[in-house]
Amino acid sequence: MIGRILGTLFGFMFARIPGAILGYIVGHFFDKGYSQDFNQMGGFSRFFTSQDEFKQQAIFFHTLFSVMGHIAKADGQVSDAEIRMASSLMDQMGLDGDTRREAQEAFREGKADDFPLKQVILEFKDSCHGRRDILQVYLEILIQAAYVDGKLDKAEQKILENVAHYMGFKDNELLYLLSVFEAELRFRAGQGHSRQQGHSRQQRNTSYSAQQSLNDAYKILGVTASDDDKSIKKAYRKLMSENHPDKLVSKGLPKQALELAKNKTQDIQAAYELVKEKRGFR
Repeated sequence: MIGRILGTLFGFMFARIPGAILGYIVGHFFDKGYSQDFNQMGGFSRFFTSQDEFKQQAIFFHTLFSVMGHIAKADGQVSDAEIRMASSLMDQMGLDGDTRREAQEAFREGKADDFPLKQVILEFKDSCHGRRDILQVYLEILIQAAYVDGKLDKAEQKILENVAHYMGFKDNELLYLLSVFEAELRFRAGQGHSRQQGHSRQQRNTSYSAQQSLNDAYKILGVTASDDDKSIKKAYRKLMSENHPDKLVSKGLPKQALELAKNKTQDIQAAYELVKEKRGFR
């Protein structure tokens, strides 16, 4: 369109009506060729969006692995399990070559005594425009990392509290996320899930009763046994929508991190199926 307009104007300036007609024709072919180039490139808007996405993903990965390193060092010593967990996450995300080396370097940076935790988190929050759903997924991944050895010590919890505070979460919101994750761990083990988690052994827990499993299923769904069926269905649909991969990617979560988010969706689905079976609704 811009080629036809400019061609017509310049043609009219130099040769009046005949020039305007010729300029329009030349401009038409310019527009056609230019639009094809744009289609191949995705247009300027796509170019800038891609750059923004690249920056967001770089910040996401650097923040994730550096803070993971910071949490790993919180108790004074980085364990083999924590190193394996970081490597496992890199594998799940498909990080290799330079990207993997950068993630490894970020993990090492996080172990430094003078690691600027607040600055790193605030920059990350700014990069994803304060989107709470992305921040929560990030926080949940860090919680998984903190529990890699099966427990959460005071130093690790303090770092999580600081991270949550810098991102705008309240203390009770973090405690809720922690309690839900603990319920997910028990539920996965109790259900005898065989999928690889990287942070705990998934052997069936024989001391875990059917009632405890049901209680944890309600906790994962964010409901209680006293809620009616309609409320439970609504809570389930809301959670599945919030954790849908396409929605998370569209809001800034790197595609490489989706594999980590799938665990959450699988837990929600399994918890809902158990509750639905026990309550007898469709």
